[in-house]
Amino acid sequence: MEYVVGAAVTVVAAPLALSAAGFTAGGIAAGSIGAKLMAMCAAAGGGGVPAGGLVAGLQSAGAAGIGLVGKAALASLGALIGGRLFKFKN
Repeated sequence: MEYVVGAAVTVVAAPLALSAAGFTAGGIAAGSIGAKLMAMCAAAGGGGVPAGGLVAGLQSAGAAGIGLVGKAALASLGALIGGRLFKFKN
């Protein structure tokens, strides 16, 4: 049961976390964690944010949503974490 709960919580929480970090459908929110991350990547990359990089991937997921493969990966990770937390607790 703890595996199912961990998977469900992770899949539901991921889009909320992306939005809270500033990765929204309208772009990266000014003053957000996402904006700071983008600025750091741009400074490290000589002024541009690399296509296919972390910031681009997070913004894509924030704007278009997390695809089926991403949800499956999140569910697997959440199930693993849920199972580990349950075993740690008991």
